[in-house]
Amino acid sequence: MAAAQEGPGRRGKRVGAAAEEAEDEAERAGRRRRSFQPAAEHRGTTVLHDTISTHPQPLPARYFDIKTTEPVSFFLSGLEELLAWKPDGNDDFNISTVPLAKRQPPLHSKRPRTLVCHDMRGGYIDDRFIQGSATRNPYVFYHWRYIDIFVYFSHHTVTIPPVCWTNAAHKNGVPVLGTFITEWTDGEKLCEAFLAGGEEAYRAVSEQLARIAQHYHFDGWLINLENTLSAAAVRNLPHFLWHLTAEVHSTVPGGLVIWYDSILRNGALRWQNELNEENRVFFDACDGLFTNYNWKEAHLERTRELAGPRHTDVYVGVDVFARGEVIGGGFDTDKSLRLIRQHGLSAAIFAPGWVYEHLGEENFLQNENKFWGLLAEYLPTHSICTLPLATSFSLGMGTSRFLDGKEEEAGPWYDLSAQEIQPLYPEHKGRLSTSCCLQDAWYGGSSLRVQGTIAPGEERVAVRLFSLQMPAPPKLFLTLLYKLEGPHPDEFTVSLEITTWDSGVCLEGNITSLPEPNGRYHPRFLPAPPPSLAKLLAACHRSSNGWTSRCYELDLQNCSLRDLSLLVSRHQPSPQETSFTCLLGEVRVLDAASVAASPPQVHSLAASQLWWQDSPEAGQLSLSLTLRWVFPPGRAACFRVFSQGARCRRGQTQPQLLGQAYACLYRAVGLVVPRPAAGQSCQLELLVEPVLRDELPVDPHRWGRLVLVYSEPAGGTS
Repeated sequence: MAAAQEGPGRRGKRVGAAAEEAEDEAERAGRRRRSFQPAAEHRGTTVLHDTISTHPQPLPARYFDIKTTEPVSFFLSGLEELLAWKPDGNDDFNISTVPLAKRQPPLHSKRPRTLVCHDMRGGYIDDRFIQGSATRNPYVFYHWRYIDIFVYFSHHTVTIPPVCWTNAAHKNGVPVLGTFITEWTDGEKLCEAFLAGGEEAYRAVSEQLARIAQHYHFDGWLINLENTLSAAAVRNLPHFLWHLTAEVHSTVPGGLVIWYDSILRNGALRWQNELNEENRVFFDACDGLFTNYNWKEAHLERTRELAGPRHTDVYVGVDVFARGEVIGGGFDTDKSLRLIRQHGLSAAIFAPGWVYEHLGEENFLQNENKFWGLLAEYLPTHSICTLPLATSFSLGMGTSRFLDGKEEEAGPWYDLSAQEIQPLYPEHKGRLSTSCCLQDAWYGGSSLRVQGTIAPGEERVAVRLFSLQMPAPPKLFLTLLYKLEGPHPDEFTVSLEITTWDSGVCLEGNITSLPEPNGRYHPRFLPAPPPSLAKLLAACHRSSNGWTSRCYELDLQNCSLRDLSLLVSRHQPSPQETSFTCLLGEVRVLDAASVAASPPQVHSLAASQLWWQDSPEAGQLSLSLTLRWVFPPGRAACFRVFSQGARCRRGQTQPQLLGQAYACLYRAVGLVVPRPAAGQSCQLELLVEPVLRDELPVDPHRWGRLVLVYSEPAGGTS
């Protein structure tokens, strides 16, 4: 069932009323040029001037949608496009600015791993719109805590992962691989061109692939050659893989190259479904082997024996669509995983989008949780190992956008870059379930719904949200936003619990404190944080629209954090089972030392690539433009871009949200602005608000501000 798309992004934003009588700026208008000329910059404000031209130069179709000029993700077709590729300022939107988050255990540990290979309808569908789309019921992936590697797969020669996938995966600590694929007769010709010749040809390809991964900040390649090779080509294939792997390792920190099980050492195309002597030469030249899917247990036994100490570098293929003679598939995929883990091997789960494509989009989130819940026993989880930890649990999609617990904008939206750090999604059949709630949220598009029961005679239940593995700072601040649902919400208390790894030496408070016998700590409730922490104080009093805000502090010495859990307690013990439903809107764990740091300022806000068009409405124009600015790397989770309105005389209007950016650039598309009268000018004011990783508010005087003063050319209407 295809996703219903209502068109990319947010179009046709009206940012001003009909053209009004403007101030006379004829003298200034006479000095204008077609390109922007900075006129003044004071207090972080940039003032720029432009003369309207409704015949702009087209933007490159590879990087921008030809109808709307929205930035889009792209692929490369054929060897010529690959070798001709070079960095271009137009593709800055495709560069991920989200660093790969650290987590434990690291990828190079010898624990069996889980790779997910995303293959859906040829790729580059709704996810190609870098700034999001108005897609209803889109496909999203959010069980990041259970996987190690994400591959974006398509049948284009060079699949560059759409930046939204890299952003979402990196935020959750998962590396992302693109795909280099050749197939059929055209694939034979392509391979002959770069493999059958001398060393120079295959080195040029490997160096280009490494440069592309480095430039767009993803983490390596799946190499999938599915065509026969000549004797000369297959002789050079191990050298190509070895050189590509070396190049990726040297240019991409933690980079990977994985080979798909397809070609034999004699050049024949014959899938082996295992590691054996026919394909071992390629395995030895790179970081891992992704086997074909039609294996039996005997294949696993032989693979384990031959791989030796590198057994976790073999990713046994599991086709969730169950095509061919396979074990498991669909909701029986756990049968495959069980056998793979029994032999200590890694797994490659191919096309888990089966849940969406086969079962339909209507109940996708419920079916997705069921699918991954059935596999959870065989998917070791990962721990967060850096602070701050701040999340509103948004999946990067929704039926509305929420801000401070209130609907900010109605209508479907989809932007995986907006997905936030995802929890463990624990399930205990009949006792506890966690799921996404699209109907209500504190921020973004969704909250986390926790439903469960407190057993007879018990006072509370602990819901493990995150696994942690890091030294505890001397003082932690924690914040929680929640909403209790159901007929008797007053019967329950909601709070947070921290557990530690080393309860024998870990102390709470001062050195005279006794260690907790079970390593469980319940942070102290802060009705009002210290005056020196005014930003946190404001955050602790944001309760509204039925949401409750709580702040806590915890002093620890010689501790390592282990788990963050939600505690749901009932006020009075009961001989009966009690059910509860709690929505989590936001959780934050902050190092107190970093909370007091002053936030930086957005500066050097500039605009380019103006695209003026006549509007069907009388007296109106449509404007699209690219904004760029400077902000310290790693400090912002995102940026919110506003229009203060376009006007042709003095006055103020309320800021209107245009969208969110996840790098220091944003393309505003289809802004409806008033057309200035002859000899006069109008102005459009744009604002950029940084949203910090710890989600503490930033004063507006630290936002970026740009004022565009625009007018018709001296000769009249353009």
